[in-house]
Parts: sequence; C-alpha cells; structure tokens
Amino acid sequence: MFERAILHLDLDAFFVSVEQQRNSALKGKPLIIGGTSARGVVASCSYEARAYGVHSAMPIKMALRLCPDAIVLRGDMEAYSHQSKIITEIIREEAPLFEKASIDEFYLDLTGMDRHFGCWLWSKELRQKVIRETGLPLSLGLSVNKLVSKVGAGEAKPNGARLVEAGTERAFLAPLPVRKLPSVGQATCKKLSFMGVRTVQVLSQIPPLLLQREFGQPGLSLWKKANGIDNSPVVPYTDKQSISTEHTFQVDTIDMQSLRDQITDMVMKLAFELRQSQKLTSCIAVKLRYTDFNTFSKQRKIPYTANDQALIGHAHELLERLYERRQLVRLVGVRFSGLVQGNPQLNLFDASEAENRLMQALDRIRKRFGQGAVRRARH
Repeated sequence: MFERAILHLDLDAFFVSVEQQRNSALKGKPLIIGGTSARGVVASCSYEARAYGVHSAMPIKMALRLCPDAIVLRGDMEAYSHQSKIITEIIREEAPLFEKASIDEFYLDLTGMDRHFGCWLWSKELRQKVIRETGLPLSLGLSVNKLVSKVGAGEAKPNGARLVEAGTERAFLAPLPVRKLPSVGQATCKKLSFMGVRTVQVLSQIPPLLLQREFGQPGLSLWKKANGIDNSPVVPYTDKQSISTEHTFQVDTIDMQSLRDQITDMVMKLAFELRQSQKLTSCIAVKLRYTDFNTFSKQRKIPYTANDQALIGHAHELLERLYERRQLVRLVGVRFSGLVQGNPQLNLFDASEAENRLMQALDRIRKRFGQGAVRRARH
C-alpha cells in the first residue's frame, strides 16, 4: 500500500492578482476587492493592504479606516471565473485525480506517482506551468492528507511551496497558532484562548473527551486536526452547470401569497445547496405549470451570488411577470444555472457584514437540524 500523497494548490489573493494582471498600475498598491457600498465587505485584499490589518470579511468602512489610501474595486466575477476555468483545464490535462474545492483552491491525489515521477518534483513542475501560462501567483502544499497540505500551502504563501514529509505532520503543525487550522473560526479560537490553548501543540495534547465536552461533536474534529489526522478523500471534480427543484401542489392554487411562499422556500433550499458546494449562480429561472398542463418559464441573468435575499427578490419579480393568466397553478419550479466555483460566505460584492453573518448562522442551523428548520418570514 502506497503512502498517500495529497497536493493542495492555492492561488494567492486570487481576485487581487487577476485585477493586477489586468492593470499593472495596481501592483504594489494596497488594493481591496469587495462591495463598494457603505455596507460592503472585503472579499479579497492585497498583501500591501493586509500589512495594515485588513482581511477578508472585514467591513469596507473599517478597512478604509485602517488603510485610508487603499484602492477599492468592485469584483468582476466573470473575469475570475474565466481565469479559474483556464487553471482547471491545465490541472485536468496533468493530474490523475483532482478536486476543485473553490474558485481558487484545488486538491490533487498523487498517491503512487512516486514510483515513476516523484510527487514533489511533479508538483513543483505543475505549479510552474500554471504560473507560466496564467501569470498568476500560486502556492502549494504536499503531504499525506488534505488538512496538512492546506496548512502547508498557507504557510508557503506568498507564491511558495511547502513539503511536509510523511511522519512529520504533528511536528509541522505543533508551533502554529490554532487559527491556522482549517475551519477553526474566531469564536472557537476565543474559547480555546480562555482555556489557555493558543498553539496546535497544546490543543493536540488535550484529551478528545474533554474537547467533546466543551465543543460537542466538533471537539473530536478539533483533536484530529491538531494531530494532523485527516482521511477524507479527494473527490473527483465534476462541473455541474445547474441545479433546480419543483413543487406540485396537492390542490391547484390561485393564491399568490402561497406561490410566493413556495418560491421563497425553494430558493432558500437551492441557495443553501450552492453555499454548501461553494458555488455561485449567474442565472435564475422560475417555471409555472397551470391546471391545464400548459407550462411557462422566465429567466434572467444576475450578478454572481449565493445570497438568499438577492435570489428571493429576483425570483419574486420573475413570478410577478410570469403569472398573467390568473388560472389555477399546478406546479412551480426554480432553477439556478451558469454556476461557478466561488466563496459564497461573502456573497462576494453585494451583501453586508450583517447579512453574511445571518446567512452563516442559518446555514449552521440547517446543517444541524435539517433544511426545514428555518424559514424566511413573510414581509
């Protein structure tokens, strides 16, 4: 049995790098990509801006207080998606098995390749090919699992490479602050800090039962991460272009409020699915089937998003335009298409910090209790 070899590729400050490639005058400047409204949030920022304490998900207002000279650009998701597709095709041509984790992150399973090529040499050559063909900076981490490779790529930034030899995972992770572990957020870090836990080494020495008592089931996951344990597979990448759902009423209806409520529930279900798969949609369609089985639909192109509120608004407007016959309705449907990999937690360039936090809280409830656990109230 071969030792696993998992490669993580992470494009550095991806949105910023694309903008700097399009306009070289932006290089070396403090640059913020995000919402340009007063309530917008930072989707990405240059290393020059990070030096002032600016970071992703920070309100634009706060970022500009920290770095008044920063240039703020509203993101161009189409340009970022185009570059991501180019990189995906380069990887597809070279890699035996890869997973596209987001618009700017990839996992590759290179297990067994050492017999013929040498995983480390092959990984560095692939990185250079991506840089050469796109002009974009790229960091990589190589280890025996996805967790350590992701942390390794993070430690290699900017534009570097890190090999974590098999058997050295715990030693590599030990001196790092706990916030460097994937999916360990601010609230968890704060609670660990109150417990006197600030480094991965200290976290790794806490009995898993104690962590479960303090954090519930995620406590065991914390212990495994701290000890470099991760058996999750690289999931083969498939480029799904659309998602949809339909609802057939038990009794045909003409009640417009019922139609709106059903559309709302379906949009929230699909938007949650988008966010869980780290995707954004650029086209929404609504379908109506009347009691005589005549079926009609309307669609519209929209800015890339996975935000409930924005999508519900578009869906309701399409419903109003579509429902003209004043006949009983038998079925309603919603479809999202033009999907791209993206960071739905930020809704990129439209949602406020408060909206983002609300969506994240609702998603946690849905994951724990099921999608029907929360519904949007009528306006």
